Amino acid sequence: MLVLGIDPGTAITGFGLVREEDDGELVMIACGAITTPASQPMSERLATIYEQLSALIAEHQPQTVAVEQLFFSRNVRTALAVGQARGVVLLAAAHADLSVHEYTPLQVKQAIVGYGRAEKAQVQEMVRLVLRLDAVPQPDDAADAVAVAVCHLHSARLLDLLASQEE
Repeated sequence: MLVLGIDPGTAITGFGLVREEDDGELVMIACGAITTPASQPMSERLATIYEQLSALIAEHQPQTVAVEQLFFSRNVRTALAVGQARGVVLLAAAHADLSVHEYTPLQVKQAIVGYGRAEKAQVQEMVRLVLRLDAVPQPDDAADAVAVAVCHLHSARLLDLLASQEE
């Protein structure tokens, strides 16, 4: 299964494509960031995110999208902007007929490190180790997106195991 993980934002939207091989090994296919300049009007920034994300989906053909849920911050303006970027991500996935799975930062940390209050550096290092990478994916937003994709793959495995027990 190929999962597109997304860490949404209006300035930087991180993405990571991670595939689970038949033997259970996780392999990072690609990662990076969609960036938009602060000087651009918000509508243009959101259009850029949508267009580049749609192109990524068309190129790599993931089976599903995993996106980090909005962590409500004290800065309402930032939270609203991130919410708009999340909306664009959900729209791009819907237009590609992809299912979307959402995870809180706590769930991602729990799935990757085993501790929901782990530091960002711990999560990034575990991503590097799990995927057998030479270095942590860059920028940080891409590393976060890869972590969301890995979180979904771990969660999907658990859900599959539980479903097979019920049969």
